[in-house]
Amino acid sequence: MKDRQKSYEQYQSISQKAADLNYAAAVLGWDQETYMPPKGFEARGRQIATLSTQAHALLTSDTYKQLLLELAGSEGLDEAQVTNVQLSLEDFEKAAMLPEAFVEELAQAGSTAFQAWIAARRANDYQLFAPHLAHMITLKKKQAAYYSFEVHPYDALLDEYEKGATVAQLDPLFESIRQELSPLLQAIATKTQVQDEFFYRQFDKDKQWQFSLEVLRKMGFDFEAGRQDYSEHPFTTSFAPGDVRITTRVQEQNLAALLWSSIHEGGHALYEQGLPESEYGLPLGAAASLSIHESQSRLWENCVGRGLPFWAHFYPRLQLQFPDQLNDISLQQFYRGMNKVEPSLIRTEADELSYHFHVMIRYELEKALLDGSLNPEDLRDAWNAKYELLLGIRPPNDVQGILQDVHWCHGSFGYFPTYTLGSFYAAQFWQQAVQELPDLNKKISAGELIFLKDWLREKVHVQGRRYRSEALCKKITGRGLDFNAFLHYAKQKYAVIYEEGAQ
Repeated sequence: MKDRQKSYEQYQSISQKAADLNYAAAVLGWDQETYMPPKGFEARGRQIATLSTQAHALLTSDTYKQLLLELAGSEGLDEAQVTNVQLSLEDFEKAAMLPEAFVEELAQAGSTAFQAWIAARRANDYQLFAPHLAHMITLKKKQAAYYSFEVHPYDALLDEYEKGATVAQLDPLFESIRQELSPLLQAIATKTQVQDEFFYRQFDKDKQWQFSLEVLRKMGFDFEAGRQDYSEHPFTTSFAPGDVRITTRVQEQNLAALLWSSIHEGGHALYEQGLPESEYGLPLGAAASLSIHESQSRLWENCVGRGLPFWAHFYPRLQLQFPDQLNDISLQQFYRGMNKVEPSLIRTEADELSYHFHVMIRYELEKALLDGSLNPEDLRDAWNAKYELLLGIRPPNDVQGILQDVHWCHGSFGYFPTYTLGSFYAAQFWQQAVQELPDLNKKISAGELIFLKDWLREKVHVQGRRYRSEALCKKITGRGLDFNAFLHYAKQKYAVIYEEGAQ
């Protein structure tokens, strides 16, 4: 037994050293997207690639492999240790499929592509980014081939973010969205539209920022273990539960741009701050999946942050910050305005219903790019055509179109579907929380949000990767992913918003 524990400690040491390297690379990535001067991109790409390659080498070494094989299925380990070893062995088998030189090339390409994306956005010109994206797509096809796949190359990349997800599973889900959400959108379009023009008045950015910090504190975000900064595209990154960074962006003529992205990223951050510190660098110290991660951000952003109880507490405080802009707007008007359903160009600012068509567009384009049915040079035209077909709007420029997301320059092909999966999981978790916490909405109306954070911490955060998404959902709600839970939530919510006399 002592030998087993000694071997486990060796395994743990290697895993944590690799985590140190990966998190150090993540710190450099966070700096790259927030404060790094433009001339630092070339060296930064090399630094990140070096750290990523060294971490990969540790986690694919013969020493690590032998430790995992020795520990797998052995006696003398407790339940958590057995789970860590099993999941690490799965990770090892996948990581070992990628040559070290490829890992370095992929990391370097991501940094270079990000620099090109920033330049392309500033120039509003996709062509500045297109060659870098084409190179990244070539690399992702190569990665899919290294992983191997049975049906579609996209399956191999989906598994990076959502274990077990396949095109065969996701295609019917997105078809359900077409069949079920489209009629709901059409029905809403026949109603008197709610007004939201007051969101586009002049709102001082510093006051917006201070209000967002107040909301994050109320949610339970620990500023002793994290911070919020500005970036071109909102994101969350974590280096340990005691150091979690979120970013957002602000527009003085659009109150919604900062507010809900901050709440969204705050949901991600609470998950990261709630992971077990004792399992640092190990599977049980990591999130279950990207879709479960998105369930946390979408639950806070939409079920809570776009809910009437939340604003019963926060709206009077917001009016104090912006009396000239909001004193003539009632709480009901503000609530309806924030939930306005209308096709729009920007995914991160889309309403809860049309949002899933934004995701569908990216899902279908990614599949086509990876199976070769769409060439990268035709991507902008394909993007614009799909927006016109599915949402009835055509991007007037590249910044509001194909250049709006940061994901592709990092090579995150397969990430986008987790946003939709996460929204559906969020609806189920919210439904369960309301059942188990009968005073939940009353407490939220009083500004008491820690009650919900603690429930999520117990049900989701502390579980780490112990369960896959479907199994975790079943453990929490008694059933696996159920699109009908989201549909029920949406119909109930929007029937009230659009039937009570929109103003």
